[in-house]
Amino acid sequence: MSARDRALSEGTQAPYRNPLYYDQTYRRRRSDVRFYADLAESFGGPILELGVGTGRVAFEVARRGVDVVGVDLMPTMLGRARERLNRLPQRLRKHVELRRGDFRRIRLRRRFRLVLAPFNAFMHLYSRRDWERALATARAHLAPRGRLAFDVLMPYARELARDPDHAYRGHEVRVPPDGTRHRYSESFSYDAVTQVQMVHSTFERVGQPHNSWRSLLAHRHVFPAELEALLHYNGFSIVERWGDFDRSPLSTEGESQVIIARPRRMP
Repeated sequence: MSARDRALSEGTQAPYRNPLYYDQTYRRRRSDVRFYADLAESFGGPILELGVGTGRVAFEVARRGVDVVGVDLMPTMLGRARERLNRLPQRLRKHVELRRGDFRRIRLRRRFRLVLAPFNAFMHLYSRRDWERALATARAHLAPRGRLAFDVLMPYARELARDPDHAYRGHEVRVPPDGTRHRYSESFSYDAVTQVQMVHSTFERVGQPHNSWRSLLAHRHVFPAELEALLHYNGFSIVERWGDFDRSPLSTEGESQVIIARPRRMP
């Protein structure tokens, strides 16, 4: 495995090794949960979620009475999802099925009205081939007239061009499970050829500056016209596209690209 491949592998896994910290960090992120749950309720089940994580979206879908199958590659995230699921009432648990798998390859031999890939899951697709495989997975599982819904960040040149040697200081954080206090900072490096950005997070334990550790996140940025082409040449047409989960128009000020696509007939 090359150094680049090792870095991408680490950047795909490291952010999800501590699911308690993940849940703590994103507990207030709710607009995307409501968006996808509303969408699931309008389509009805069953729903397939690619990159289910700890169940943030899937459990809200279940609360709407919709059946959902959640797929994730990381055992840590699935373990946390199962732990949370077991604490839910039986009337909700019956709507959720969790499966381990790589969404570039998994085949469940089932069809779904809606396939979801929330919270930048597709930004872990680092090559055209990865995108082809993931979109083939979506097509293989969509029922007739089904829809694919996902979001990725809107790339901005000014942010991708940040000085990789500059550390951006964040708030002090408590890291579970023991809640130790850490000073948090981030630095960013971007490869314009591969369009992959590495986010280097440093955690320095308060009172013990020698006791620090780093985490890596890898994201491949996809520009709007490029994303439209990827979908088109892999058998999808964009039905709706927004710049945020409030369904505001795609713009140069929005944070995300929120996409709903349908399969089309291939030539």
